[in-house]
Amino acid sequence: MSQLQPTPTVPLALPKVRRRGRVPIPGWVRLLLRNPKSRLGLGLVGFMVVVALVAPLISVANPNDFNILATRQAPSWHHLFGTSDQGSDIFSQVVLGARRSLILGAAAAALATVLAAVLGILSAYVGGLVDEVVNFLTNVFLVIPVIPLLIVISGYLKQRGMTTMILVLGFTLWAFEARILRAQALALRNRDFVQAAKVAGESTWRIVFGELMPNMISRIAAAFVFVFYVALLVDAGLEFLGLGDTAHTSWGQTLYWAETNSAVLQGEWWPFLFPGLALVMTVVGLVFLLAGIDEVSNPRLRTERPRRRFLRRSAA
Repeated sequence: MSQLQPTPTVPLALPKVRRRGRVPIPGWVRLLLRNPKSRLGLGLVGFMVVVALVAPLISVANPNDFNILATRQAPSWHHLFGTSDQGSDIFSQVVLGARRSLILGAAAAALATVLAAVLGILSAYVGGLVDEVVNFLTNVFLVIPVIPLLIVISGYLKQRGMTTMILVLGFTLWAFEARILRAQALALRNRDFVQAAKVAGESTWRIVFGELMPNMISRIAAAFVFVFYVALLVDAGLEFLGLGDTAHTSWGQTLYWAETNSAVLQGEWWPFLFPGLALVMTVVGLVFLLAGIDEVSNPRLRTERPRRRFLRRSAA
């Protein structure tokens, strides 16, 4: 009787155990967090966002209240950023004004980015008459100076609320990024994955939104950040010229009232300094974030690390 040979046992693959308490982080977020410029930009912008969120909790007074007994006071423990000529607390104006300024800039940037992405990518892919019409509109908005156009539009508008300013900024700041996104879409429309989608019978909208846009997400994010800080600066400039909504508090309105009341001529520097610093911090943060996005999406812009230089010198 032959001896039975034991059958070899096949080891079963152990199921992957997902560690609890850890949220998977996308790869592009990791690259941004590793970049020093984007980390600095995210820190500055994140700080201003936190200030805007907790503004009702840290503001000490109504920013539009007048207090005759506390006019033109320099920064102190009672009024951290001082008071205006009417006795309004400037600290409350800055922290509460951050909400309106950030929301207006982000909403205008979102509107302009959507218009630029849809029109630019669609015209590059479809071509023909659609491309010619979009190119004509883009050239018109690129030739017309934006700031004088906004001044004229804001001067003729009867209502200058936040919604009106968002629409005005969004519909005037989309052309530059539309030209850039169109050029990148022209370089991608003949790639293999786009041709494969065409052969498979995918619709135009499916190819634009499902194939081209996901491969241009870094450039679209850069467009949003760029239009964001441009919208902040343009809105603050319009409000400083008196073309904004004076009924609501924002950084530009604080600067406008300081200029109207001749604060600098009277030796009052704080009504200009603190809202100006808040605006500068936000814009600088967005500029660093934009530089980090460009370096992450374009390997040619990435700086070489010192460790790699040391290894190359030792190998030589």
